[in-house]
Amino acid sequence: MASSFLADLRRRLDPILPARMRAGAAIVPVVRLSGAIGMARPFNPGLTFAGISRTLDRAFAVKGAKAVALVINSPGGAPVQSHLIYRRIRLLADEKKIPVIAFVEDVAASGGYMLACAADEIVADPFSIVGSIGVVSAGFGFDRVIDKLGIDRRVYTAGTRKVMLDPFQPEKAEDIERLKAIQQDIHAAFSGLVKQRRGDVLTGDDDTLFSGEFWAAPQAQELGLVDSIGEVRSFLRARYGEKVLTPVIEPRAGFFSRRLAGLSALGGDAAGAAGAGFAQSLAAQAEERALWGRFGL
Repeated sequence: MASSFLADLRRRLDPILPARMRAGAAIVPVVRLSGAIGMARPFNPGLTFAGISRTLDRAFAVKGAKAVALVINSPGGAPVQSHLIYRRIRLLADEKKIPVIAFVEDVAASGGYMLACAADEIVADPFSIVGSIGVVSAGFGFDRVIDKLGIDRRVYTAGTRKVMLDPFQPEKAEDIERLKAIQQDIHAAFSGLVKQRRGDVLTGDDDTLFSGEFWAAPQAQELGLVDSIGEVRSFLRARYGEKVLTPVIEPRAGFFSRRLAGLSALGGDAAGAAGAGFAQSLAAQAEERALWGRFGL
């Protein structure tokens, strides 16, 4: 009798209760991991461990969460920042005993795919680009330009390799060899991480999977890099029911970021400080644009 009364009371209260407290509603907090990783520039820190760690903490702290969903859209970037975010996700998932599902949007490539590997399951849109499991280092050489302009490059160091791969000096074979050795070490660690997380389902051979190539989601699924094809809303409804709640956990704006909008109205030194990194910002934007451009985006 008492249980029947309580059930009836709960049914009557459901319409006025907050959504997360309603009967039968599963909760899956959503965290967006978007942008080039570690590509910092003025007023846009990119996707970094420092910028996303507290958001991840809050997502995994949601009471009664059935899973945590990661919506990933990243062409990659800095290996260390990628790995730090990956490790935080795995630490929280293991600590809270909560499964993680990654949903790929436009692209999860290179470091972006490392983030996806932090999930227990990877779901991609049929038009998503996935893969690029490799390491790249790119730059420009200006030594012939400054010769033509009659410019002297003056560098003073303590340490014979301190100016290795200086773009204003001719390339040296030993410098390139050293860089490639470092890349091989990072590549081996990256491929080892993918094997650790996806080894049971990978079907492609190492020469294919870890060549740096990338694929559309259906072929990535055949290779075992992706578990299924779909998108976040319909997938979570199919798994957890039509009433599933998917609150998006957003980064909290700090004191400085809340005041950026008014910065341009200030004159004098404040405005000058805001524009001090303009040239650096342009270079960072070009590098980030090149990352997205590799995947036709």
